[in-house]
Amino acid sequence: MAAKTDLDLSDPVSIKGTREFDAPVALVFAAFTDAKHLSQWWGPNGFTTTTSHFDFRPGGTWRFVMHGPDGRDYENRVTFDEIEVNKRIAYRHGGGDDVEPVTFAQTVTFEDIGGGRTRIVWHGVFPNAQMRDFVIKEYGADKGLQETTARLAGYVAAMARS
Repeated sequence: MAAKTDLDLSDPVSIKGTREFDAPVALVFAAFTDAKHLSQWWGPNGFTTTTSHFDFRPGGTWRFVMHGPDGRDYENRVTFDEIEVNKRIAYRHGGGDDVEPVTFAQTVTFEDIGGGRTRIVWHGVFPNAQMRDFVIKEYGADKGLQETTARLAGYVAAMARS
């Protein structure tokens, strides 16, 4: 198992991360499909997440607040564009004056790599290099992706044991 998330920042308008999980793809995918699961692992270390709306279907939205360890709240909106069970989730993040000023398109692909293990590739594409650089500088998005996927790994490992 990859001990960490491999980051690829070579494209100036994207952040790409790859990580392998010691859990079956259906279990890892399930961690994305229910707000009660998402609230257990979503966000970098020290963050908690409160969901106010979760409609997991193409065209549906997820409204949530990420509560930072510094006491700051980050309002977020995700609009799901494509969902292929156990294979792929594509969504748009942001949009509107009532959320953080960050927009990007995210695709999360799930791959069964055998032996009850899963590889996920997160690929976020920003409107331009300035927006990508802003989220890295202002929010630590590159480190945050590594921490978030580590939290997911711990969560699905616990799910697999129960």
